[in-house]
Amino acid sequence: MTKRVGIFVSGGGSNMRALVNDMTGDHPARPAVVVSNNADAGGIAWARAQGIATEVIDHRPYGRERASFETAITQALAPHALDIICLAGFMRVLTEGFVAPWAGRMLNIHPSLLPKYKGLHTHARALEAGDTEHGCTVHLVTPALDDGPVLGQARVAVHPDDTPETLAARVLVQEHRLYPAVLRRFAGRNTDPLML
Repeated sequence: MTKRVGIFVSGGGSNMRALVNDMTGDHPARPAVVVSNNADAGGIAWARAQGIATEVIDHRPYGRERASFETAITQALAPHALDIICLAGFMRVLTEGFVAPWAGRMLNIHPSLLPKYKGLHTHARALEAGDTEHGCTVHLVTPALDDGPVLGQARVAVHPDDTPETLAARVLVQEHRLYPAVLRRFAGRNTDPLML
């Protein structure tokens, strides 16, 4: 049975686009909805142009009430009968109350070789540490930030003249390869880590 995937974005959604563009042919999943906390997100406009359902839940009216924000997301998701959620640049930290019901069914992509550099500014931190290798990780989401079992990683060499921006650009190319490949395997029930 084809899996129904919800993809969460906050911005342009380049990883979302890579996932959607791969979910064709014999892929075991299809995009069911794209969700954002930002009505102006480029990813929302792109998804609508592709005829994909969208849901926008602005976090700002909820202030510090994250549980209320997440309840609104859950209500918006209900009609879409999702099997899998893919976080693809969704810039809100989700609480255990939202994550727990999706245990084993929610994926995230993070721009570092986890467990290194959880959180933000990963490329600058890799350069500051003098790393010779950097990359990205797809993992199952748990209540802990950027934690959870690794489903795949892709590596890039760090160049002596790299800046955070040049390094980020090369990592992003690998993100667009890794995330679709991992989702394809995951939707087909293969959770063996994929190393590119």
